[in-house]
Amino acid sequence: MAQQILCHQRTRLSYKDAYGYVIPVGSTSLMAWVTDEGMIGTDGFDIEALANAGVPAAIVGASESTLEDLDGLMDAEVKAANLPAVQRRVEIGMPGREALNRM
Repeated sequence: MAQQILCHQRTRLSYKDAYGYVIPVGSTSLMAWVTDEGMIGTDGFDIEALANAGVPAAIVGASESTLEDLDGLMDAEVKAANLPAVQRRVEIGMPGREALNRM
């Protein structure tokens, strides 16, 4: 089940910090990790609109279950990536943490 409280946390990646957000919306939640240059998130984010602004972004998801927390978002596979993310070598199937490190 998705978290139903607004959540904000920080984690250290290989060379930078990332900030995680859980935003409750109705019976679900939007989740994202954001760096100074890009983001990974759940379905519900318009990564093509972010591409128009030059922001690298990817959608990540679990293959057989619903993501329950921000840690799960880091472990989930990239399902879609916009052109700025692809230009930073983000690939479908890679873990979210690896994709975020490339942004």
